[in-house]
Amino acid sequence: MGAPLEGLKVIDFTRVLAGPLCTKTLRDLGADVIKIEPPSGDTGRGGVPHIGTMSVYYAQQNAGKRNLSLDLNWPEARAIATDLCRDADVIVENFRPGTLTRFGLGYEQVREFNPAVVYVSMSGYGQTGPWRNRPAFAPTVQAETGLTDILRDHYGYGADELKNDACSHADVYTGLHGAIAVLAALQHRSRTGEGQHVDVSMAATMLAVNERAGAQLSGVDTNGEPPALSAAESHIFRLPDGRQLTIAASPIYSPMFVRYCSMMRRTDLLLDPRFASAPLRRQNLAALLAEVRAWILTFNDLEELQAQVSEQGLACGVVRSTSELAESEWAADWGAIVEVDDRSGGTMRMPGPPWRFSGATLPPPGVPAFQGEHNLELLAERNMDPAMIQQLRERRILLSRRSLRGDFDAP
Repeated sequence: MGAPLEGLKVIDFTRVLAGPLCTKTLRDLGADVIKIEPPSGDTGRGGVPHIGTMSVYYAQQNAGKRNLSLDLNWPEARAIATDLCRDADVIVENFRPGTLTRFGLGYEQVREFNPAVVYVSMSGYGQTGPWRNRPAFAPTVQAETGLTDILRDHYGYGADELKNDACSHADVYTGLHGAIAVLAALQHRSRTGEGQHVDVSMAATMLAVNERAGAQLSGVDTNGEPPALSAAESHIFRLPDGRQLTIAASPIYSPMFVRYCSMMRRTDLLLDPRFASAPLRRQNLAALLAEVRAWILTFNDLEELQAQVSEQGLACGVVRSTSELAESEWAADWGAIVEVDDRSGGTMRMPGPPWRFSGATLPPPGVPAFQGEHNLELLAERNMDPAMIQQLRERRILLSRRSLRGDFDAP
């Protein structure tokens, strides 16, 4: 059984996170991804920590891609990139709008010789419109699109305390939506034979993934109830052994308060005047949480607690680090962690694929490439004269090196 995207050729003009995550998703589904890297290298190669000269951050988003490093300021390099695009199924880029057009590699230019191509452009605010030229990074897009405001209100931060979330949500979600767009456009092409340009906006993505957006835009008062089914107000409790646990529901939310009372075998709390409404439960939240904490501390066996929580259709989970989850029996059974070549004689641990297919086999974990590692291989596949390849290397049009800060390899 082959991989779902086996035989698909992807040209990757991306860097850092949103674009590389999109093309890594395609690679892990079986596509042949050719990453074209500029002389300065992908900024992600500078991400710490490093094992030898390989950035773990870079490896996570790029393992398994073949790497060609070109200086597109030279016409010879642009000719090579153009040739690679001639029979590409998919091209993905996440530069500012218009950047690749200046190199003759924009969608309208490529479609002249490859009309069936699926060309995906990811940017902060889209390829058109008043904000198209604004620089965009995850923290700024998250600030502009409501996430930072949600965090401020949720955690009660003051102006001097507010800081950005630790995860680059705007990049990650945009990368995944970029991959979804590729698959949708390929399905369209399979029906019609037509390629197309897909414009993916980080800002629009953040609105699309905000499950609270509809409620926020409605302007309707929730009368003290937590918004969006209460998940954000799920509290953290301590187990008798010191571990922490969360129950995925807020006791403030009226339907969940009833379930909490049944779960705790404390239906008397339904008649407690302190907890008679959502506003009163919020006002007396410390007392309500004290009741829940006292109940949790009666359990010495986590499985018994989980069973009682599950009786009410609720879920609870222990607060774990990523490393702790990696050591769990679930991670071992799923194959959630894979070993990836660290390019220094050992391996590094990375997240494995999140899918299992009954009718397909996914490729093994890929190897993170050094910059320009596959130059010769890829150009030989295009039947380029070896003497010409050597000349391009000598002129620093074709580049390779093992470290972002290291010197380029000798021709």
